[in-house]
Amino acid sequence: MWCIHGIFTAVATALVSLVPSSPPNAAERPPVLVREEFMIDAADPGIKLYVVNKHLTNLRELSSEKILLFVHGATQPAEATFDLSLDGMSWMDYIARHDWDVYLVDVRGYGRSTRPAEMDQPAESNPAVVRTDVAIRDVASAVDFILQRRGSTKINLIGWSWGTVITAAYAAEHADKVARLVLYGPQWLESSPATSSSPLGAYVAAPMHLAKERMQTGAPDSRKHDLMPAGWFEAWSTAALATDQVGSRQNPPVLRSPAGVFQDRQEFWRQGKPYYDPQRITAPTLIAVAEWDRATPIEGAQELFRQLPSGPGKRLVEVGEGTHLLMLEKNRMQLFEEIQHFLDKGGGPN
Repeated sequence: MWCIHGIFTAVATALVSLVPSSPPNAAERPPVLVREEFMIDAADPGIKLYVVNKHLTNLRELSSEKILLFVHGATQPAEATFDLSLDGMSWMDYIARHDWDVYLVDVRGYGRSTRPAEMDQPAESNPAVVRTDVAIRDVASAVDFILQRRGSTKINLIGWSWGTVITAAYAAEHADKVARLVLYGPQWLESSPATSSSPLGAYVAAPMHLAKERMQTGAPDSRKHDLMPAGWFEAWSTAALATDQVGSRQNPPVLRSPAGVFQDRQEFWRQGKPYYDPQRITAPTLIAVAEWDRATPIEGAQELFRQLPSGPGKRLVEVGEGTHLLMLEKNRMQLFEEIQHFLDKGGGPN
């Protein structure tokens, strides 16, 4: 039985709401989810991190094996990625409905977390902010908050894109705190290392349609138009822009995100230097990638898989007809089901 200790000192605010986990059905009332929002203290003074929790109102007794944290990628906030209701359900909803206690976090500079002061100035006025080491520190703060809140010792982690680097590096250093690890669209070494690079500013800014085009690169031109059902791109764009009060007021509206990850890309992945040692990851690990993902292609996922320690607890899954944005596309249930099976089985035998 999990318990709630005294309120963690990092909590500044907590907003609680009840939301149906799927559209109402006349024949069957859907289970209701509790949604809580928190602003917690980061390790560095003056930095607040946005955390969301979802679980069933009638959640059965559960162990630390069923607590999970989502970690976002390089340019998109966690809320618009993992808790975006499409066709009545988000990925957070899906996992929570399987009797899981599910969280997401925005590292600093993203979503509703504190924006570094450099993001209030022209991008070119400062070097890239929020490098990967800073993001790992923020995720560590979220993990500690969740474990203390639930009186638990271990957590499950799902990272997407850059979030796979953050979560994998954390798991490599904190094996005692990670029960299972899911790396979806993993960032790994690039096949053609760069010989030169241009200077980066503090942050990047892009309209949402350009983000969609960049992340869906690799899909056949004849199929790109139908990967997202009608209204899904607009819902994603609206949700993401709503988290950036400055960028959303520009013309055209843009979503701003720190450039630290791109600096790390130049110094690590494009130079053939891994950011972490996969051999140090002891938790059962699932690597998932989509067929048409050219942002983080299958070749990188395969190489990363080979470098994980040998054993029956690791998995590699390729999902058909999807891109780097598979979790927001029409075939997303294939991804959800594969990952849920791994989470529920714990990486053990079927």
